[in-house]
Amino acid sequence: MKVVGLITEYNPFHNGHKYHMEEAKRITGADHVVVVMSGNFVQRGTPAIMNKYSRAKMALSCGADVVFELPVCYSTGSAEYFSLGAVSLLNQLGIIDEICFGSECGNVHELTSIARIVAEEPLEYKTLLGTFLKKGYTFPLARTYALKALLPDIDEAILSSPNNILGIEYIKALMQLKSSIKPVTIVRKLAGYHEEELNISPQKGTSTAASKTASISSATAIRKSILETTPLTALEPHVPGEVLNILKEEYSKTFPIYDDDYTLLLQYKLMLETKESLSGYLDLSNDIANRIKNTNISLLTYSQLAQEIKTKQLTLTRVNRAFTHILLNITTASMEEYKRKGYTQYARILGLKKASSYLLRQIQDKAQIPIITKVGNASKTLNQTGRKMLHEDIFAANLYNQVIYHKYNTLIKDEYTHGIILI
Repeated sequence: MKVVGLITEYNPFHNGHKYHMEEAKRITGADHVVVVMSGNFVQRGTPAIMNKYSRAKMALSCGADVVFELPVCYSTGSAEYFSLGAVSLLNQLGIIDEICFGSECGNVHELTSIARIVAEEPLEYKTLLGTFLKKGYTFPLARTYALKALLPDIDEAILSSPNNILGIEYIKALMQLKSSIKPVTIVRKLAGYHEEELNISPQKGTSTAASKTASISSATAIRKSILETTPLTALEPHVPGEVLNILKEEYSKTFPIYDDDYTLLLQYKLMLETKESLSGYLDLSNDIANRIKNTNISLLTYSQLAQEIKTKQLTLTRVNRAFTHILLNITTASMEEYKRKGYTQYARILGLKKASSYLLRQIQDKAQIPIITKVGNASKTLNQTGRKMLHEDIFAANLYNQVIYHKYNTLIKDEYTHGIILI
């Protein structure tokens, strides 16, 4: 039996994700797909457009065998933390043979050569990185320029494209964890990561949606379409049929959810904080803390405040992540503790395909971390650090569910009573 692992957000699931899942199985020869998916808050520092259980159902409906939740401290972290959290979870399951991810370059050897430098940090690299940081470049740009200086034959686009960057971090994490899991990449098809318009061109050779009119559009474009209240039927060429049905079932009941739905919560939380206390949250520098406290937050929505705080050196994503960590009480000290204790402390199942229940039994037999199927029983198997990490997940889910309730008057079961999604 061969198992491939995927690290995902599915925000929401679309034809490109379906293609990724099918290609991952094809090129690795895997019998099963195990997914690690962000929960209710995602890596760009915002709430997911749809809750984690609905997105897990989408994944299972389109080919996944098991869906695990990436703890929120990692799902909202930098590319490095996001990757370390997800890879450490997959690594500790004990059954994953390969991790397959999409990238713009599609060349795992080039990504590996870059990852090796970033992981080993030779003196020349650290010196170059420090030089560019002193010139005022953001860390991502400084790292790009340092790597380009060391690897002049590498196309600079490889160092700046978002999926390539994540791929490098996945490989680096595998190296740091001394994992036997093999990294595999496929070329990201057609739609760019940040493209904001739906792609209307049919995508040949894609088995998604079983029709010649299937198109691959970015999750960004799909979210934008939903925000603009475009009829959901307009998404038919861009998402699998099973996904479209779930979107229709949940529309104006549990989704869409956007960052501005958290405006009052963020304003309230910021009113309680001082410059000193703000600096204790993950991804929140003294500069961000000062800018927040020097801004009249009462006049701005969540997204407007993020735009006000960002600068040339502080990216919008970095600011959004800082806001999310403030809302969810995720601190730098907590993350340092998790790193010392081996990163991800447990693997919590969100969804399972009934026909793959034997796969879950194998995971439970071989896993090096507790497998959580019922939150109420988790305290019996988790250490203190694991309980702390799980508490963050529960709080994040409760906050997300409260926003759903106040926006749509829909009550979602809490984490102790919500069962695993089974299809």
